[in-house]
Amino acid sequence: MSAAPATFDVPIRGMSCAACVKRVETAIRGAQGVAGASVNLATERAHVELAPGGGAGAVDAAIRAAGYEPVAQEADLSVDEMMCAACVKRVEKALAAVPGALDVSVNLATRRAHVRGLGSDLPQRLAQAATAAGYPARPLESPAVQAGREAATRAAELATLKRRVLAAAAATIPLVAIEMGGHVFDDLHHWLMGTFGETTMGLLVFALAAFVQFGPGLPFLTKGFPALAKGAPDMNSLVALGSSAAFGFSTVATFAPQLLPEDSRGSYFESAAVVVTLVLFGRLLEARARGRAGEAIRRLVDLKPTTARLVENGGEREIAVDMLKPGDVVAVRPGEKIAVDGEVVEGLSHVDESMLTGEPVPVEKTPGARVAGGAINGAGAFSFRVTRVGADTLLAQILRTVEAAQAGKLPIQGMVDRVTAVFVPIVMAIAALTFLAWLVIGPEPRLSHALASAVAVLVVACPCAMGLATPISIMVASGKAAELGVLVRRGEALQALADTKTIALDKTGTLTLGRPELTDIAVAEGFAETEALAHVAALEAKSEHPVAAAIVRAAAARGLTFPVVETFQSQAGFGVSGRVGGREILVGADRAMARAGIDVAPFAREAARLGEAGRTPLYAALDGRLAAILAVADPVKPTTPAALAALHAQGLRVVMITGDNALTARAVARAVKIDEVVAEVLPTDKAETVKRLQSGAGGRVAFVGDGVNDAPALAQADVGLAIGNGSDVAIESADAVLMTGDLSGAANAVALSRATIANIRQNLAWAFGYNIVLIPLAAGAFFPAFGWTLSPMFAGGAMALSSVSVVTNALRLRRFVPPLAPGGRA
Repeated sequence: MSAAPATFDVPIRGMSCAACVKRVETAIRGAQGVAGASVNLATERAHVELAPGGGAGAVDAAIRAAGYEPVAQEADLSVDEMMCAACVKRVEKALAAVPGALDVSVNLATRRAHVRGLGSDLPQRLAQAATAAGYPARPLESPAVQAGREAATRAAELATLKRRVLAAAAATIPLVAIEMGGHVFDDLHHWLMGTFGETTMGLLVFALAAFVQFGPGLPFLTKGFPALAKGAPDMNSLVALGSSAAFGFSTVATFAPQLLPEDSRGSYFESAAVVVTLVLFGRLLEARARGRAGEAIRRLVDLKPTTARLVENGGEREIAVDMLKPGDVVAVRPGEKIAVDGEVVEGLSHVDESMLTGEPVPVEKTPGARVAGGAINGAGAFSFRVTRVGADTLLAQILRTVEAAQAGKLPIQGMVDRVTAVFVPIVMAIAALTFLAWLVIGPEPRLSHALASAVAVLVVACPCAMGLATPISIMVASGKAAELGVLVRRGEALQALADTKTIALDKTGTLTLGRPELTDIAVAEGFAETEALAHVAALEAKSEHPVAAAIVRAAAARGLTFPVVETFQSQAGFGVSGRVGGREILVGADRAMARAGIDVAPFAREAARLGEAGRTPLYAALDGRLAAILAVADPVKPTTPAALAALHAQGLRVVMITGDNALTARAVARAVKIDEVVAEVLPTDKAETVKRLQSGAGGRVAFVGDGVNDAPALAQADVGLAIGNGSDVAIESADAVLMTGDLSGAANAVALSRATIANIRQNLAWAFGYNIVLIPLAAGAFFPAFGWTLSPMFAGGAMALSSVSVVTNALRLRRFVPPLAPGGRA
């Protein structure tokens, strides 16, 4: 009976008529591996049937080549019972085989899978595929529900492992005492044989070993042998083979010794039991350590309160947070957590937002200020109007961002994946060769030595440590970064940031407060200062630029009346122009005047003086005549000098890219000790400047900007760091968001990334070095020259501690001390 054909449905954008349907159908049917396709214009979907070996990638490419957009969706799954890198490969293979799957990434540390693919029911089909492969999976739920479910699963796993370890130890300790004690102490051996008899003692040690093998050790057998039968062996397979070989050989030696050579009738019951017990103990320690690695996520989830006080009909009523909707008014009392995002409408208080932004100083909240769900109110009381609920809140966005970063794979992981894909089969081959070599050329008793060495090879090999080396460090580092107010949106940015040699910065809003003030105004002969300022301010009132706002504030402070603006035009990088009160007005930099043919030489001396003082000169022309020079200054943020010093201390070259004139830019650079200035750069040209730095810097370039005007530069840089304001998380062009709104986050992000990559390299050195040294030792490679071998018991102990060492080393990142405290204090 043939298997049912693999099918999936693809939502498609851009179809508008029957001709579109025909074109899409033809494109899909012509794709490699497609058996059939039908397209429905009304539902805007294509039903695709794949031939054996066909994949969604060809379908996706064919639809795009035809000029239409297949709508892919992203699915996240929680996957249980993954133990090692081989498990990850099996899950990835199972998920990639699901019709519609395009990109698959499975993370051992978080036990989650992220899949991009086609098909409306993709999450359910993915979960079914992973479960069928032996790894129970389910689509992720809301952060709070998921966190609760994972906590319950983790507690159950720890309780089960603890019971198994205690039961295994209870049988293994007396077993080792009998077997090993009898070898070490002759008197004990003679007493046991004389008191209980050889047959009774043989039955006792068999019973104890069998209890461990088929009791606490049963999951190794029920998972390891089926995986081996499917041609996809994993760590469970290695333990199952090793312990079963030792147990089976010992059983034959005990009950049918005549089947073995006389000098090879030794018992290895204690080795089989110790291996199982130590591996279980190692998994218990690893599970506990891995649980601590995810504490950052759990602390964020715990920030969300369960109830809120809804203000209605002149009173307050306590309701579930999930029942709130935009427009509701919520009351907050002293010390309470804020339920959701909103805007203060009444009251005054200071709010602790440190868990959200990393800023340790409570922030004052007055009417009109924004508040975020999860922040903790101080001593005051206030009411706020709800603006965002559920998945749209800042806290929910932060959770998604951190989880996405933890699920990412660094480029360094590619090499690990290639090794782990073949690791277990290679180990099994080495074990087989070891057995044969000892059996042919080993010392007597050959069979015993061959068995012990082969079992040691199987047991000592540890794919777990290699599989955990990278993801566990990313998991801890992403959480630590969030605590410091740095939201890493893509995990691979950690590696790129660690290799960064140059950091380029926007000036306005990054180095400075982003709120310039008018400091000077001088008018040409024949113009009145109030007249010029009123006309300029009227025009600038139509602009959203910070400099425009500074001019408008200054004019308003003088009580000037603004003429009517009849026309308005903004020219990016040059200035603004229009007709105001019947007069043609042009306001902008010297290049704007030059383009209009207006000579600014009369103000050359004044412009030089202002530029040397770090103030930005602007010119105003009325009816084609130079009328005034104005200057604005944007104060440097108090945290900027310390942040730049921290970046320099880490060996980074700092470059400022700004649209200001060269004199002003150099004055600011001198004041804060910036290495290089690229001035008078149009917003559209910042990306080109970053590109030039990349080609000439001899290393990676990071760019720090506001995430809106600087989006092209952020995207061009090897790492884009967007300055946030406490509510900007999903800045698509950025690899990370600095939630504190200043450069201290950049210095901390670089330091943390370097610490993370160093930690990963330590993990990989240990994981690979451990296997490179101990597998040959277990195989007997050092026996001819030095007489060194590794018993199965010591092999099991070493393997149990290997992955624990990797996780413990990664946990050191939780104690990472940043060069600057959030907010810029060293």
